[in-house]
Amino acid sequence: MAGAEAQLDNAGTGLWLTDWPADVMPGWTPKRVLAMVGGVQAGHLDFIVHPDGQALSVWMLEVEPEFQRRNLASVMMDALYAAHPTAWIDHGGRPQDGARWWNRYADPDPARNIHNRPPREWAQYFEAPAVMAQRARNAYLNRMNGLDGHSTAEYRYGERLEAEGTQWASAYRPAQVQGPDPAAGELHGGLRLVLPAELQRVLFDGQRDAAVRAERLLDHIGHGSLPHGAGWHTTVRAAFEDMAHEQVFDPASADAITHVTFRVRLAAGQEVPRHDVRATWVSYRDSPGIEVELMGMAWRAPQTPWVTHTAEFDRPIDAAIAPKHWYDASEQYRARFDYIGELRPGQRPRRAEAGEPFAGREAEIAAMAAKLQEASRRRTAAASLPAPTREVSESLRGHQPSPDPQSPRLR
Repeated sequence: MAGAEAQLDNAGTGLWLTDWPADVMPGWTPKRVLAMVGGVQAGHLDFIVHPDGQALSVWMLEVEPEFQRRNLASVMMDALYAAHPTAWIDHGGRPQDGARWWNRYADPDPARNIHNRPPREWAQYFEAPAVMAQRARNAYLNRMNGLDGHSTAEYRYGERLEAEGTQWASAYRPAQVQGPDPAAGELHGGLRLVLPAELQRVLFDGQRDAAVRAERLLDHIGHGSLPHGAGWHTTVRAAFEDMAHEQVFDPASADAITHVTFRVRLAAGQEVPRHDVRATWVSYRDSPGIEVELMGMAWRAPQTPWVTHTAEFDRPIDAAIAPKHWYDASEQYRARFDYIGELRPGQRPRRAEAGEPFAGREAEIAAMAAKLQEASRRRTAAASLPAPTREVSESLRGHQPSPDPQSPRLR
């Protein structure tokens, strides 16, 4: 064993490199190294990654007080270096405790620390004036605390920091946001629930039909209660990860929590609602109530995350992402759902019943009908034209094939 992990004095320590559900910088992907000791969150290292994967910025390194002095911070930072072996790293500015920790830490690859390299090599990724301000702050803390802080490795250029930052400010290129398009496909969002004991037993009964169990759960939640505050991702894994983060940082939550994900697409004919686009997800945090087609559901218990129950609906169920506030709900949403997301009296899910194979396919049928009508009009127009005449030259008549040609003979 090599590196900081060789110094760990605690058994049962695990690291989880995962997405970090945060709204930090447009275009950059939030990531997290999460340290777990005996199943308890012991620390985390939060950072963001440029879309091309060749630059990252450290935002937070924290170890819980009861787990400090066990080298966990160094282990998490080593894991960051290992996970992104070619990326530029901006360690940012450091507080008092961070300055002392950095003074003890053995940087595994100083050449990738942007504080140790000239701005011409990294200024397209990071704003040079901001980096120079970080360096000035770190240098001040080192002097105040009598620390070296790896100062001998830092890049020296003989000019004031602010002058160098100003010179390279124009080289910065903001990352382009390339997140998912809500209109282009299906998205997955999650919700944590504490369910009645009887419903929970039914939901995890693998002997029952999964779709029937999912619909029973949906009836309990309310068709109009899909989570407005969720990050809507392109994969169900990412949706479950969001809930896992919530669970880890909410240790007081009940043991009987169920994690549920919803696979949705925007309802046919609906304009794309206002949304925030991030690198890997979108959100509808100011939702007025958004109609969607529910394509499927999945659920698991956090105690057994390796067991996932999945239900695919043969015909989508109409549902809605809940409004952020009831007083902001649209008239269309209020007409279908009450303030807790249940269908109003007289309303029912718009879904094909048994024996009604064309229910819910109105738009598709209308498009096909229009296509057939257009083809019929073209055929009618062609039939009304005069028949073309055929004139055969007398000189060619003798060369026309016989209507009953004889088979060739072998001589």
